[in-house]
Amino acid sequence: MKKSQPLRPFLFPLLALVALASLVRPAAAGDMAVVVHPGVSVDALSFPDLRKILLGDRQFWKPGEPVTLLVRAPVSSERTVLLAKIYSMSEAQFKQYWIAKVFRAESTSGPKIVLSNDMASDLVAAIQGSIALIDSKDVRPGVKVLKIDGASPGDKGYPLK
Repeated sequence: MKKSQPLRPFLFPLLALVALASLVRPAAAGDMAVVVHPGVSVDALSFPDLRKILLGDRQFWKPGEPVTLLVRAPVSSERTVLLAKIYSMSEAQFKQYWIAKVFRAESTSGPKIVLSNDMASDLVAAIQGSIALIDSKDVRPGVKVLKIDGASPGDKGYPLK
């Protein structure tokens, strides 16, 4: 029988890959990314500012650049996080909130409903000023992920888990 070659030539590249992988921190499962159209002039928001935008209290990124709010359909995990962490409301309270806001002319319309994270990403990439909350594992090219309170999805202390 022939003696097999030692694996040493393959060991260094393998160790290098393992070391590199430890430097790249993927977003934790369940972290929700705040994505916006790449033309939005904002790269980071404080949690209170994010809340104002998603509540419809802040309706412009800057003069002439309206916010278009895209929200996942009921029973999605993104909507559950949105209702719990941002709105602190039930589904019924959320619907009533937006009906009242539009009725009082505090907003021209409620959020646009999207059926999937793919749809949300496509619309955010296409609609100037749009914003959506999607699972960080579903972020696609063509959108900008905002930092919230200085943290990105996957970082310690990220507020949207």
